[in-house]
Amino acid sequence: MVWIVVAAVAALVFLIFLFVFFSFIRLWIQSLLTGANISIFNLVGMKLRKVNYEMLVNQKIALVQAGVRVTTEDLESHFLAGGKVPRTAAAVIAAHKAGLDLPWKTAAAIDLAGRDVLEAVRTSVNPKVIDCPDPAKGKQFLDAVCKNGIQLLAKARVTVRTKLERLVGGATEETIIARVGEGIVKAIGSAHDHKEILANPGLISQTVLHSGLDAQTAFEIVSIDIANLEPGDNIGAKLAADQATTDLRVAQAEAEKRRAAAVAREQEMQALVQENRAKVVLAEAEIPQAIAAAFREGKLGIMEYYNMRNLQADTTMRNNIAGMTGGQATDGSGRSGS
Repeated sequence: MVWIVVAAVAALVFLIFLFVFFSFIRLWIQSLLTGANISIFNLVGMKLRKVNYEMLVNQKIALVQAGVRVTTEDLESHFLAGGKVPRTAAAVIAAHKAGLDLPWKTAAAIDLAGRDVLEAVRTSVNPKVIDCPDPAKGKQFLDAVCKNGIQLLAKARVTVRTKLERLVGGATEETIIARVGEGIVKAIGSAHDHKEILANPGLISQTVLHSGLDAQTAFEIVSIDIANLEPGDNIGAKLAADQATTDLRVAQAEAEKRRAAAVAREQEMQALVQENRAKVVLAEAEIPQAIAAAFREGKLGIMEYYNMRNLQADTTMRNNIAGMTGGQATDGSGRSGS
């Protein structure tokens, strides 16, 4: 029974060895012949860690054959971190073949940051063209106004090359589009006459290209080409017309305000006249009382009273005659009245 148990255990160990041997021997031999230097124990460890060891071996072989130095631990750690090992390896190989400095750790960081590292390398080797403004945002033209008030509609094509060393933390294409759009609007706005820009659109490209718009971005601006440039509306004339209309409304409002003030003042003067007339009537009503008081106190004689009455009658007659002839009336002292 002991020999039977020993034989069974030996057979089981032998079967496990055969399984491991036939499972990993092909990849081990392949890595050994290509200089990848991945041992059987590394392959078994990858299997236990649930790593796609066959894919890692193939990528390590491709990197070594391309002349890129990278360790198996770096490949495995990038895979376990959720990175895309095949695309990262392809990007590093492409950068190495193109003479670009792209270490594996930098490429892995770019990939884990969510950027397409292979596309970045391709763009670095073969610059791409982006439209400004972005048609996907629903805007077809940039509109700017020259100093003479004429609106210009512009559309540019920007050729950019990826800067691999700034890809992590650098601004994206949207920043390039926004900065180039701002530069074009500024260049058009600084022109005195729209005819200058229409005759030489290169003025815009030169001004924008030398403004350092690619600072702190993941791209290098190679060229800026004005694809379309056409005149728009006369914004200056529209603004002048709107301003004139506004000024007219303000003037009308001021005139209406002054008219209302004059009407109010007229009403106040009429009320003041009525008030003064009332005061005159009250003052005239006190005259008989004053005359009676003067009689009682002996300050006024009968002859003096009649002389006063004669003077008043004479004054009334003169006023009536003056009113009929259009002359000036006089008061009892001979002075002309109002």
